[in-house]
Amino acid sequence: MSGSSPAPELDPAPRGPLAGLLVADFSRILAGPYATMLLGDLGATVVKVESPAGDDTRTWMPPVHEGVATYYLSVNRNKRSVVLDLKDEEDRRLAERLVERADVMIENFRPGQLARYGLDWERVHARNPRCVMASITAFGSNGEGAGLPGYDLMVQAMSGLMSLTGDPEGPAMRSGIAVFDILAGLHATVGILAALAERERSGEGQHVEVSLMASALSGMANHTTAWVVGGVVPYRMGNAHPSLFPYEPLPTADGELVVIAGNDRQFRALVDVLGVPELAERPEFARNEDRTANREILRPLLVERLRTRPAREWFDLLIARDVPCAPILTVDDGVAMAERLGLAPTVPVPSDQPRFPMVRHPIGLSRTPPRYDLAPPALDQDGALVRRWLTEGAGQPMSGAAGQAGRAGTELDR
Repeated sequence: MSGSSPAPELDPAPRGPLAGLLVADFSRILAGPYATMLLGDLGATVVKVESPAGDDTRTWMPPVHEGVATYYLSVNRNKRSVVLDLKDEEDRRLAERLVERADVMIENFRPGQLARYGLDWERVHARNPRCVMASITAFGSNGEGAGLPGYDLMVQAMSGLMSLTGDPEGPAMRSGIAVFDILAGLHATVGILAALAERERSGEGQHVEVSLMASALSGMANHTTAWVVGGVVPYRMGNAHPSLFPYEPLPTADGELVVIAGNDRQFRALVDVLGVPELAERPEFARNEDRTANREILRPLLVERLRTRPAREWFDLLIARDVPCAPILTVDDGVAMAERLGLAPTVPVPSDQPRFPMVRHPIGLSRTPPRYDLAPPALDQDGALVRRWLTEGAGQPMSGAAGQAGRAGTELDR
């Protein structure tokens, strides 16, 4: 197999644990772009292939930063953008050439759509046997679900999550974030890394398939298992936990405080700080299962004491005794709290404008930390660069997934 020789000016100094890997990103919106941003942060070269209309999230505003949707910015750093119209024969050939060089291809088209462009798994694998292809769908690629459109909110509704979220007497509610898009992105990333590790032994790529629905059922862990194993259908409990008490916000003198007793030791410490240590000696509160069964008796006894001080005072007193608790903060205060806790939650990202902060990659690595080299690209910002890289040097040995994946990726990412 052969392909273009990479242009040497594109990435003379790769770094990070995934440096040298080339990712062809045909995904859009959230799950796929989140996965490819994580890979890019870890050093992979990511080429973001967009239609002439661009990623949908470029128009999902407000809020905005310098006229750009912050939704788009949140999951698209460390990538290069090229517009390729797959309905155009020349652009389609460039897309094929990119996939022939890639170590990883990721896409979230509706099942069957990529076959029209010759970019389905069978033909990708035939062109580039070392390529790992990851497909993210809403409801899988086979059966009745394959034809359905896919949005996180649909999956929250159909998986049962919304039946668990909200006040017991109120309507079902969605999660405050697109939780299953993020989970599916994480699962896709894990699958890609697993397939790449296996490729080191076999020399061959494979097809990674992730669906939002499967991610939802897996991610709801104890709730889905309650039904599958225990035959119990979980129900909406507001902020309460079906298996622990206390494990919810409780009122104090000036607002609510999340209070948790995940084991008997923590409960004894909690009631000691509250000044009612005798509660731990009562048989109806002695063990977690007793407290959970008798939560309606125990809750007012705890609230009576908590109302005597403001939330911040209780927080300091309880944390000092290693009792888990937390104030309920807004997002801005949450970022400030992470700063206070020493997590350094934001990092400056370079751009044509003055550097602006973005949320830090969630993984810390001692020798090869994540990088923050490229701001989220404008539409087709790197189009000329990528097209030249794909077209120059035709006929020379390919340095992508056919065996020298490092150079194909590294030449493109600076």
